[in-house]
Amino acid sequence: MTIIENEPQTASALTASSADIDEQITGIRSGLTYQLSDRDPEETQEWIDSFDQLVEAQGTERAQFIIRSLLQRAGAKSVGVPMVTTTDYVNTIPVDQEPEFPGDEAIERRYRAFMRWNAAVMVHRGQRPGVGVGGHISTYAGAATLYEVGFNHFFRGQDHPGGGDQIFFQGHASPGMYARAFLEGRLTEQDLDGFRQEKSKEGHALPSYPHPRNMPAFWQFPTVSMGIGPANAIYQAQLNRYLHNRGIKDTSDQQVWAFLGDGEMDEPESRGFLQLAANEKLDNLNFVINCNLQRLDGPVRGNGKIMQELEAFFRGAGWNVIKVVWGREWDELLDKDPAGALVDVMNQTPDGDYQTYKAESGAFIREHFFGQRPETKELVADLTDDQIWQLKRGGHDYHKVYAAYKAASEFKGKPTVILAKTVKGYGLGPHFEARNATHQMKKLTLEDLKGFRDHLRIPISDEQLEADPYLPPYYHPGVDSEEYKYLMQRRAALGGAVPSRRSETPAPVTLPTEKSYAIAKRGSGKQQAATTMAFVRLLKDLMRDKDFGHRIVPIVPDESRTFGMDSFFPTAKIYNPAGQNYLSVDRDLVLAYKESPAGQLIHPGINEAGAVAAFTAAGTSYSTHGEALIPIYVFYSMFGFQRTGDQFWAAADQMTRGFIIGATAGRTTLTGEGLQHADGHSPLLAATNPAVITYDPAYGYEIGHIMRSGLERMYGGGHPDPNVMYYLTVYNEPITQPAEPENLDVEGLIKGIYLLKEAAVDGPRAQLLASGVAVPWALEAQAILASEWGVSADVWSVTSWNELARDGQAADEAYLCDPAGGRVTPFVTGKLSQATGPVIATSDYMRAVPEQIRPYVPGEFYTLGADGFGFSDTRAAARRFFKIDAHTVVVQALAALAERGEIDQSKVAQAHAAYRLNDPTAGTSGNAGGDA
Repeated sequence: MTIIENEPQTASALTASSADIDEQITGIRSGLTYQLSDRDPEETQEWIDSFDQLVEAQGTERAQFIIRSLLQRAGAKSVGVPMVTTTDYVNTIPVDQEPEFPGDEAIERRYRAFMRWNAAVMVHRGQRPGVGVGGHISTYAGAATLYEVGFNHFFRGQDHPGGGDQIFFQGHASPGMYARAFLEGRLTEQDLDGFRQEKSKEGHALPSYPHPRNMPAFWQFPTVSMGIGPANAIYQAQLNRYLHNRGIKDTSDQQVWAFLGDGEMDEPESRGFLQLAANEKLDNLNFVINCNLQRLDGPVRGNGKIMQELEAFFRGAGWNVIKVVWGREWDELLDKDPAGALVDVMNQTPDGDYQTYKAESGAFIREHFFGQRPETKELVADLTDDQIWQLKRGGHDYHKVYAAYKAASEFKGKPTVILAKTVKGYGLGPHFEARNATHQMKKLTLEDLKGFRDHLRIPISDEQLEADPYLPPYYHPGVDSEEYKYLMQRRAALGGAVPSRRSETPAPVTLPTEKSYAIAKRGSGKQQAATTMAFVRLLKDLMRDKDFGHRIVPIVPDESRTFGMDSFFPTAKIYNPAGQNYLSVDRDLVLAYKESPAGQLIHPGINEAGAVAAFTAAGTSYSTHGEALIPIYVFYSMFGFQRTGDQFWAAADQMTRGFIIGATAGRTTLTGEGLQHADGHSPLLAATNPAVITYDPAYGYEIGHIMRSGLERMYGGGHPDPNVMYYLTVYNEPITQPAEPENLDVEGLIKGIYLLKEAAVDGPRAQLLASGVAVPWALEAQAILASEWGVSADVWSVTSWNELARDGQAADEAYLCDPAGGRVTPFVTGKLSQATGPVIATSDYMRAVPEQIRPYVPGEFYTLGADGFGFSDTRAAARRFFKIDAHTVVVQALAALAERGEIDQSKVAQAHAAYRLNDPTAGTSGNAGGDA
């Protein structure tokens, strides 16, 4: 049931009528008999009694088989039986099917207590006067059992013969992982005291959450940006199968575990990729959702039941669902209640009340939970209030959690989700447990410390706690203790420490030969080709390289034909672990759509977020698997950083390497598509990510050199910072691709600017800077200035405004850090230092893109830009409207020269009128078209 709006939210709300309960029961469990009349109750009871006898005589496993057989038969006879999306609010695994717990629970309980103490003390000590850096105590306190069962019995390290598992830890539980590493001897007390003080305690510092970039030998996966962990875990599991199916690495004995919060499951990314895991039968994937019923501010579903909701959602998506609701203390009570009154109360109690019970007392639970029915009240008549209070939730019971993990890791054919019910702040005392504010609570009072110590049986005295309540001591039992030896033996048996990230370089990558780049150098001859097509032709040759091509992972979200990549279908093929089990409609075509278990092309569908998750998994394979893969993600540039910027940030944290290709780029090259497809700002968004190297190439040969430089940096093994991603914007506008010029300034091209074409006439001088698709109209402007106005203009190809700006900023910072060392000249400053005249910059992006380099351009600097929203029109009209085209460049150059007194001012107005600069229909820069 749910609590009625405006009714006082207390446990007294549970007195709602049975009619209310019946009306709302389908929101709690599947109503198989809901709204159906029972025409023969006596016969019905006979069937129920028969089933009960079957369970008692032959157990639940046999009963499951019989029920499944009957359901199957019902379907064959067209008897309508609805899908069971939710089950009763009890454990999925029956008691008689629970495996024997293989460990020493007493020892494991003792050192789990040490970890819980140290995790809380670490955060508490971080609140000492003069520090106050924050932290989260309650998440790990409630999830310690979920993690420790995994650490002691399931999570395999990278030294395991099977290759090890990948574990996505819940971000707010990071103090618990640090506390375990402290017990293992991987971290010191000094390290724990550096929590959240990464610069002031450098060398002994711990990041707040799982941040691989800031702790590269420890963390593997960043997870605290809610929703990214679930998405990346699914695509990590897919990548494991991809590696195996393509014969690159045997990953058949590796599992992916993702620890998530029930509140986190409200993020669209948390649920948006479940179908992929089910469709590809990723039974190497296990979600563990910590259902403490609370999000950051209050209940997840105060009036509902989040575990039931998630059960229905995951089961409907095709997952195997295991609920761990109640601890072993409930087994006897449930066994003593054959009529099911207790289960009914469990079903009908909303989460808001369950939260309230754990914030109250055993007597309160007796009255308000068990007291709802005479039968359930009688069940606990022999229990004391303390015994009622000790009735645990399933997520705190080692046996129940172990049974769920074992079942999940052995289940075949589907991914598994474990829904484990816990208490947030478990064991921290009445000020913390299940309180709405517990997520934000970071300090323990002296009374809290003593109570927590007593609850955990930590051998620390009152005097030690009272000496300085801000600095309670950590506890370690010593390397000779029984607990330490057992803990280390378990990890050794499972393949070493977890979490742990391999920081050493994987096996060397044989980079492409010179021959693979030849097509980029040749140009397009008499044909026209957009830079998108120039890139695709280069990519095809790179994939053909016999020692390198197999490492490339093209990722395209359902736009391969748009980008001219359909030619990859029959050769590289589309990855599908099930192959192609249908008769393809285009099977007779040369470029037929072809799926294969060994396919190279990852096709996430219309799913940019999924594509970035796949990109991240592939781009970190060098670390997670010791096998370097080169992901190349191609997408509409407008739908890249704008839509999935948070994921790219996480990819940077995870130290992903690869190429991000923003195709159909620019604000005016895809003008047929209109406003939401017109990208005028992605280089700025990319600039906000420190790990992204951004280029806006104009020609195929530029792309070739950029790709080669990127591969050498990321995978050549010699660069001090290989953990970067290259973002290239490419366009859909066909132009004549020139062959690579002789004596090309390759250094300038890679660093961001080179002189493309010097002026051919003498006269007043100007410098024209352009990038990407704007370079041709800058060359057009150069010709117009020379022939019609006698102006001498040099044209520079700016391959990266972003990298020039970063280089200048680095020079500024170097001087600030060491003024005595003198100033370093920024690269663009040096390049333009001998170039005379005003500098005019244009691109197919908003002004702010070229404006990045203003501080480093000597002399006058004028920028043009496509500011504002895009729209549908011709390319020429759009460029004239935004005033970025060739004739606008001409007028701006004339205006700049007039201001210098080098030409007469009247020529500016004369040119403006002659070119009808305010008339979009007068534009001429660009080819017709502009569709996808």
